[in-house]
Amino acid sequence: MDFGLLFLSLSLWLLAAAGPLHASDSCPERLLGEERSRTCPRPCKVDKDCGNKRQCLCDGQCGLSCVAPGRTCPWPLAPGGHSASRLLSPTHSFSALLEVRCNPGFMLPSGLDATIRRCQGDRQWSGDEPICTEAPPTTTRPPITQAPTTRPLAKPAPTCALPDEVLSKFSVQGSAVVGTSIRYSCLSGASIVGSSENVCQGNQTWQYPHPVCQMVFCVPPQLVDQGYVVAVQKTEYEVGYDIHYLCKKNFLLDGPQKVTCLSNGKWSSPAPHCRARCLLPAQRSRVLIDGEKRWPFDLTDGMVPHGENVTFFCKHPRKQCSLTASQSCFDGKLQPPECYLEPTWLQYKLFPHRLVSEIDACLPGDLE
Repeated sequence: MDFGLLFLSLSLWLLAAAGPLHASDSCPERLLGEERSRTCPRPCKVDKDCGNKRQCLCDGQCGLSCVAPGRTCPWPLAPGGHSASRLLSPTHSFSALLEVRCNPGFMLPSGLDATIRRCQGDRQWSGDEPICTEAPPTTTRPPITQAPTTRPLAKPAPTCALPDEVLSKFSVQGSAVVGTSIRYSCLSGASIVGSSENVCQGNQTWQYPHPVCQMVFCVPPQLVDQGYVVAVQKTEYEVGYDIHYLCKKNFLLDGPQKVTCLSNGKWSSPAPHCRARCLLPAQRSRVLIDGEKRWPFDLTDGMVPHGENVTFFCKHPRKQCSLTASQSCFDGKLQPPECYLEPTWLQYKLFPHRLVSEIDACLPGDLE
């Protein structure tokens, strides 16, 4: 079995077996001065030694440390010189494993063609940045005493820096290499204030200022006359919260029954209205409602609901036939058409069959 492959497999097994470990598991002692210029998190023994949202986990050479497990290391990485990187874990969060493999014909200073790195508590990948150099040619000739010439190392692609305060609040997707762009999304689920995209410029600065995460709320909903707001009373409502409206008896809801708090801090629709019924102005004549002739006393309280269309009967000015004209009830108001004439009490009592609503309808020729 190739020694390099055996070493890589053993390294991967040891890293995978190492964590993330809790305080109750085995973990190396904290090796001060061996952190490769990194800053170790606060040391601990159990979770309660750490602050909110942090756990006591094994952080490589830093030993048991207070770590926020949800923190991530940079990914994807800038293209390396003569190497390719790939994740060996589902995400790039704390304790994730990353394989860096040299291109064919290149090797690491250790003589291997691959190495494994771990995502540490300081959001950096463990170890030094791997540098792959051209491997010396394999030959059966005696070794050459003259030192072989080496090619200059490829310079890493220039990138734009991402401050810790940005990485602690945002999930960043994309690349920080010059000429590429990234997208932000708030880890807390809050709304982004500012540009959600940014571009790394040629001078290694970001095109726009980094955005901020801001929780958005809606003010209490507007009250409705003759209606009720069905919701828990609060001073502010979070995004996605629904409230419902109901009207009192004999009032009809005009507008949305439900509104939702949107991410812009506004409700999805204006508040509805509760509209009143209309008293039917025809007291001694039948009218048409939904295509059916009705007497006022056939209706509940002699009223029609808001929005109802009522057809009245009018007498032809010169002939003994009836015409029709329609009006709609709007929030308690229903005016009869100008052509409508209310029958007198005597006409209604003595000659009900001669009421305009009871005589024949005019023919098309009567309207000319």
